[in-house]
Amino acid sequence: MIIRIVAGGPEDELPNLNADLEKEEQWIGVDRGALYLLERGIIPAKAFGDFDSITTEEWERVAAMVPDYVQFPAEKDETDLEIALNAAVKQHPEAIFLYGVTGGRLDHFFGAVTLLMKKELDCPVMIVDRQNEISVYSPGEAAIAQKEKWPYISFFAMSEQVEGLTLSGFKFPLYNYTVQKGSSRCVSNELIEKKGVFSFRSGILMVIRSRDGRRSH
Repeated sequence: MIIRIVAGGPEDELPNLNADLEKEEQWIGVDRGALYLLERGIIPAKAFGDFDSITTEEWERVAAMVPDYVQFPAEKDETDLEIALNAAVKQHPEAIFLYGVTGGRLDHFFGAVTLLMKKELDCPVMIVDRQNEISVYSPGEAAIAQKEKWPYISFFAMSEQVEGLTLSGFKFPLYNYTVQKGSSRCVSNELIEKKGVFSFRSGILMVIRSRDGRRSH
């Protein structure tokens, strides 16, 4: 099962959520994100949040249509998004996608990025908006398929350094390269084959797939 979590960030940063409808998936709304889903004809299985970003009438609509919702106080130790992510992880899905977490407040965005590095995660977790797909990897090897939607691929060290980064199938290949934190050496690479492979032996690696423009997909 795939779990898709929609938070309440700026609506114009959302991709076309209806394009991601699949049979074996579950949608979760976070605060205003629950309303974004309802407005698109998608009824989330669950909703979490303090719901302080929606009106009383909008909250009544969420409460009436979402089968399982939990309202939390505004002051708490975890963000609404982290609470929703923790609930999703407990279901042991194949993958988790986060929407509505980019744009707007930078503290909210950075908080969402740090969630990608939670130790409890046992499946891929990705942040997706109109122009980007962000994910974090532990040491090992992974394949990445060529997609017209995401032509540019960048690699960043989230730890002090990422050792042994090797890229094959890319326009700018690497072999056993050490990426230092703060380095822009691995920005805006591209695939030249249908599938690329990257591997590294230590550190935490962030991978960002991007495209230009503001068209919705």
